[in-house]
Amino acid sequence: MGLDLYWTHTGLKIPIISCTQTLQLNCSTKMSNRHTIILMQTSQHRATRTFMDYDSISQAMDGICGIYERKLKELYPAIRNITYDISELYNFIDGLADLSALVYDHSVQAYLPYDRQWIKQRTLQHLKKLAQ
Repeated sequence: MGLDLYWTHTGLKIPIISCTQTLQLNCSTKMSNRHTIILMQTSQHRATRTFMDYDSISQAMDGICGIYERKLKELYPAIRNITYDISELYNFIDGLADLSALVYDHSVQAYLPYDRQWIKQRTLQHLKKLAQ
């Protein structure tokens, strides 16, 4: 039995797959070079909803870190070299009204949804890889 779910934004209809179907997929699929859409809402106001799309999960995680780093630069414009640890990045992510990712899976020809917790895990993996 097929279940067609779509996320629509300004007329763009993107096929997604439900979380229960996600569990049935092969988890060994390489996830690094897949088109990724980040859905973000910075406050409770609907007008703050936005999306960003990236060619890979890695680029998407860079994008999320970049958003946080720009926020830090706004808050502390006099500090030239701003540093932060993962808990501060997690607090920023948790402070967003909503954050999720849609990652394209070629095997099902649809975008798979991932939640805030998954994004936090992936940003940690990404930053660890960059630190090596």
